[in-house]
Amino acid sequence: MTQYSMGVIGLGVMGQNLALNIESKGFPVIGFDLDAEKLKASAQKWAGKKMKTAASLKELVESLEKPRKILIMVPAGKPVDAVINDLKPLLSAGDILIDGGNSFFQDTDRRARELEPLGIRFIGCGVSGGEEGALHGPALMPGGPEDAYRAVEPILTAIAAKTESGPCCGYIGKGSSGHYVKMVHNGMEYGIMQLICEAYDVMQSGLGMSAPEMQKVFAEWNAGELNSYLIEITAAVLGHSDPETGKPIVDVILDKAGQKGTGKWTSQNSMDLGVAIPTVDAALEARILSAMKDERVAASKVLTGPARSFDGDRTGFLATLRDALRLANITCYAQGFALMREASKEYAYNLDFAEIARIWKGGCIIRAKVLDPIRLAFQSNRELPNLMVDSRFSSLISQLSCCLRCILGNATE
Repeated sequence: MTQYSMGVIGLGVMGQNLALNIESKGFPVIGFDLDAEKLKASAQKWAGKKMKTAASLKELVESLEKPRKILIMVPAGKPVDAVINDLKPLLSAGDILIDGGNSFFQDTDRRARELEPLGIRFIGCGVSGGEEGALHGPALMPGGPEDAYRAVEPILTAIAAKTESGPCCGYIGKGSSGHYVKMVHNGMEYGIMQLICEAYDVMQSGLGMSAPEMQKVFAEWNAGELNSYLIEITAAVLGHSDPETGKPIVDVILDKAGQKGTGKWTSQNSMDLGVAIPTVDAALEARILSAMKDERVAASKVLTGPARSFDGDRTGFLATLRDALRLANITCYAQGFALMREASKEYAYNLDFAEIARIWKGGCIIRAKVLDPIRLAFQSNRELPNLMVDSRFSSLISQLSCCLRCILGNATE
């Protein structure tokens, strides 16, 4: 019987794509899902490859090389516990379970404690990059027993995104460190997305710019110091039209944002640790407010604001807006790393922040040009209390603060 290198449980789009990525790097994969339709879809997509779908968890476990390596890609919470409980009687000491979902880090610690007496090694692995990243190369943040990581390292580094600094994967630390770092990554993502939204609103509401006009601005910004995945896709979205109406897609999409919980957990944990992350907190509240669509529509009929007009130098103002956004982004990264610094001490993670910045350079959602100087800052001083006091950033922050003040003043007016 064929022996497979990796089992994947949960064959939604992320699970399917990660499995395809793993197989493409030379590691045969066997997969399982309780949903018969997902099993069928996977079998069709995997045809002709060194891949197989199992009819049961027992078949999956018996088909794996020892020590068995199983990647769990199911929704966070009770589904993860259910999969682990079903696997427990089938596994042996030394086998490795990897939770690749967005699990709450304290759940990851609990699961590891429960599995330890059985000799089953548990890795909580943050996976960033979405569906495309899963298929072509995500950023991976694995935490747990180091010997378990070393056993799966050849597979994880093979499937990870690559930059000139190497694979976007590395050992994060013990316990739940991998899921913790991914949680903070997502909180920072909330913050940066909200900052982009506010720059958009200044352009649209304040300057009266159209989506095509804003697309050109964001594309230009992405060619400079603001280069990042989120700025890049903002330009792409602003340049896309709705096929049914012909209107810019951004003007058609309902202005309600949801959330998966990681941003909320980041804010909650920051308060537990006594670390201020106001950009992330404000972004979380903006999402909550956006969801109150009916209330906002009703309120707009009775509450009015100032007339919107701008008669200044638009070109100069946009340059100021660019620099304000650049500074605001830096503060968001600084807040995230400050939170991780405190968590590293509180939970004894011993995080390597230069390595985290390196991992985030490719594959993940918050990859950006600014991660290079962030990495250098932590390489120079592992105990750096805050990015904003590093010489690579302090003079820039002092230089750009007037831009941020200008934009905030104009936006308030």
